[in-house]
Amino acid sequence: MTANSAVEPARTPVTRGMFLTEFSVGQSWVTPARTITEADLVNFAGLSGDFNPLHTDEEFARGTQFGGRIFHGPGVFSVAIGLESRLGIKEGTAIAFLGMSWNLRRPVRIGDTIRVEQRVAEVRPSTTKPDRGVVTFDVSVVNQAGEVCHDGQWFVMFRHNGGTAAVG
Repeated sequence: MTANSAVEPARTPVTRGMFLTEFSVGQSWVTPARTITEADLVNFAGLSGDFNPLHTDEEFARGTQFGGRIFHGPGVFSVAIGLESRLGIKEGTAIAFLGMSWNLRRPVRIGDTIRVEQRVAEVRPSTTKPDRGVVTFDVSVVNQAGEVCHDGQWFVMFRHNGGTAAVG
């Protein structure tokens, strides 16, 4: 460091996300949509090691109940997580993704355009740690035809900012 160098003070990260107290039962969001591509399927197969012919062999998949290849169920969940992150509600305020219940209702195919519809089902402040609590979200992955492909609940721990949480 030279005599002319200025030392920048430490900066506090900007928080875009929502704190526990800002959630209320019934609040809802819809994410931007995204089209599932051949590259998504191939990349997910490579990442996961799941080369099941239902996903990777068109001739095989044509003979199944689906009539062609479908995108991996866990791949759909992964894309849903990414779409939901674009809302920004967790940025800087979510502590942990605690778990989920998840249902695969219908296949997602290459060329389908999906979005996530999310609603706050419950807000529960922690009884032992006053700086946090859990929000339960009802989540649906919906295709371009308005059909629910996957749905379930996500359980996310958020920071508490000192206000009063909307318990539900």
